Amino acid sequence: MLPTLTVFTPTYNRAYTLHLCYESLKRQKSKDFVWLIIDDGSTDNTKELIDSWIEENKIPIIYHYQENQGMHGAHNAAYEIIQTELNVCIDSDDYMADDAVEKIVEFWKKYGGRQYAGIVGLDATQNGEVIGTKIPEGIKESTLSNLYGKHKVKGDKKLVYRTELTKKTPPYPVFPGEKYCPLSYKYILIDQKCPLLVMNEVLCYVEYLPDGSSLNMINQYKKNPNGFTFFRKVAIQYAPTFKERIRESVHYVSSSLMIGNHKFLIESPKLFSTLLATPFGILLYLYITRTNKATVLKNG
Repeated sequence: MLPTLTVFTPTYNRAYTLHLCYESLKRQKSKDFVWLIIDDGSTDNTKELIDSWIEENKIPIIYHYQENQGMHGAHNAAYEIIQTELNVCIDSDDYMADDAVEKIVEFWKKYGGRQYAGIVGLDATQNGEVIGTKIPEGIKESTLSNLYGKHKVKGDKKLVYRTELTKKTPPYPVFPGEKYCPLSYKYILIDQKCPLLVMNEVLCYVEYLPDGSSLNMINQYKKNPNGFTFFRKVAIQYAPTFKERIRESVHYVSSSLMIGNHKFLIESPKLFSTLLATPFGILLYLYITRTNKATVLKNG
């Protein structure tokens, strides 16, 4: 019988920190899960480490190796493999709260169903401080876009999705020479189908490592302009507020200029907001291409 939840972890040369996730999964009060590790082309001792954990036989582990494609390529592979009703991504430098699986499964069995996309919970720092803000009390369900756009929630949140939906939405595009496309692409598309159940509980403890994408966002913009241009067009189309549409349009203009696409106005799904955003997008493009800073915003 399949477990209810797949915890999946994309990893690339993170053998030095992956044990934190493994130890947290061994501590889970509920064993109603399987751990899927997507090894995205690691050249360190990741495989040997995971082989030793599989041999320990403390928790069920599925190991999948692929040539390096970047985080979004690892997510694509995970969504093809996952067979359980629910899935949640725990990054290779993060770990789950000891009762997270139990809380997710019990909450879903009590309140979940096909009318919901899954569950949104909280991330916290390793000393227990909630990342950003908690979700306002009284909100029982919401799309992710509305949480940020209308309810002014801040910071990364932990997303548990119904696997049926993550499989049905189109995969992340993989552009030659690029290793990143914002993961929010799929989340936005799922938002159009049904809302998430809100659970104001800490499910995951996170750490932003120096080599992680969150602290290197400007470099991501520079190295992956096609991925960002693709994403911004989707984000513009489904932005929950006009302010968000303008913000996404500014980034769309900047990324379009990086790939030398001067037809960005014609190709924009929202011409008026893109026209308004063009001067600011040009300024952002000039800033990104000339700065030596690594990050300008926490979220990409």
